[in-house]
Amino acid sequence: MNFGTVYLVGAGPGDPKLLTIGGKEALEIADVVVYDRLVHPNQLKLAPAGAELVYVGKQADQHTLTQDKINVVLSDRALAGKTVVRLKGGDPFVFGRGGEEAEHLRALNIPFVVIPGITSAISAPAYAGIPVTHRDASSSFAVITGHERSDKSEAGTRISGLAEERRRWDKIAFAADTLIFLMGVESLSEITSRLLENGRLSSTPVALVRWGTWADKQETVVGDLGTIAETVQKIGFKSPAVTIIGDVVNWRSKLQWWDNRPLFGKSVLVTRAREQSSGLIDLLIKEGAVPIEFPAIRITEPSDGYASLDSALLSVNKYDWVIFTSVNSVAVVASRLKAIGRDARSFAGLKIAAVGQTTADALAGFGLTADFVPTKFTGEEVAAAFPEDPSGKKVLIPRAKDGNNALPSILTERGALVTLATAYETTIDSSLAPLISTKLSQQEVDVITFTSSSTVKNFISAIGQDTNSLGSALIACIGPSTAQTAREQFLREPDIIAEEHTVHGLLVALKSHYQNGLK
Repeated sequence: MNFGTVYLVGAGPGDPKLLTIGGKEALEIADVVVYDRLVHPNQLKLAPAGAELVYVGKQADQHTLTQDKINVVLSDRALAGKTVVRLKGGDPFVFGRGGEEAEHLRALNIPFVVIPGITSAISAPAYAGIPVTHRDASSSFAVITGHERSDKSEAGTRISGLAEERRRWDKIAFAADTLIFLMGVESLSEITSRLLENGRLSSTPVALVRWGTWADKQETVVGDLGTIAETVQKIGFKSPAVTIIGDVVNWRSKLQWWDNRPLFGKSVLVTRAREQSSGLIDLLIKEGAVPIEFPAIRITEPSDGYASLDSALLSVNKYDWVIFTSVNSVAVVASRLKAIGRDARSFAGLKIAAVGQTTADALAGFGLTADFVPTKFTGEEVAAAFPEDPSGKKVLIPRAKDGNNALPSILTERGALVTLATAYETTIDSSLAPLISTKLSQQEVDVITFTSSSTVKNFISAIGQDTNSLGSALIACIGPSTAQTAREQFLREPDIIAEEHTVHGLLVALKSHYQNGLK
């Protein structure tokens, strides 16, 4: 009989990027994923679409499944010939009970693979700016469980006996310069008392890092051994948390880097089309924000099947100027040129304008250099800054159907002969509307970003126009045209308007808003 293989995979401490390559590869071939509550949801997306997801999360006051039952889930699926990934927060062999699971599998001759993960014992302190060792403060560290529990009694019940007797506090107190306790929030008072009783000074620095490495959850409290338990109880600091005891805690004030980023913990709704949103999302993550994708726009093929665009491209040499207003239009034109058997050489002798440096960069990737890139990106300003008298000039603008008419209207008023060719259409994508509405009503969104007038209008169509439906979320717009649409639609002034009308400029405006102490 061919058994499936069980992969005991360490998911890392929370930040999804801390999953190892080995862990990623195991998830990508999984038939079944058995996961804990400390596993980041984004890691589950690595599993194949049809994979079975089994939640067995445990926390201090309740168990979804006992360890014995988890073992059975693993073996039953493997005995059925399935590839099983046991995805565990941190490292499977650092207080992850992976050893017990491996024993169970070995007893049944089920093959298993252990893929270590980054333990929260070192990563949570690191993300709080606390090195567990430092040549000026600590040459050793010890990792200790904060509790001993039994699945055979009620969930969360402390027991005495052999497990507890192993905790020799007289030895633990000075086992290393830095002591790291995992899963010890509930028993913090006992831990500190025991350490004090066995000679640790009450002035010893202590830090607790809750939800370490999670961008939207990480919290840190700092104190000393004599008072930290009282402080934690007073402020209601809850698990899961890592406790760090030792002089290295003093380095947090110098080395804090993760939770002091400008947008740390801010939930930012990104309404840009999915094809365009990755750049903004990457920038937000880098600055500590938690992006929430809600692509209010979906880019689709034009209803005329590219007839107007193909016709224009087949006779493109008759134009004097081609104006590209977005990265999308560049991508579609490149694709359609290939479809009709042409390439960038079709633009030889023409002058090209790109609205925005990002659009100009996209053209460069296609082998074209823009002759005109305006410093400001509204249609009115582009037309006003046009580098030559447009009177009598034939101008082609490949763009979205029903795009903003300011640019073609002003050029036409100035005597240009403008041809609009539909490169793509935008439709409303409301598939996530119920989820987003709930997040807004529960005050779980800090900022809504709008990068075009169409994102505003489509957001309204999907969610509704009632300003109250936005909850406490701020409105952030990429530029004045988008801001004006937001005023008209929401009947209120946007909270943030980018001075530079680009994605980068929008990020700068968000950072400036929060760095100035605004809410």
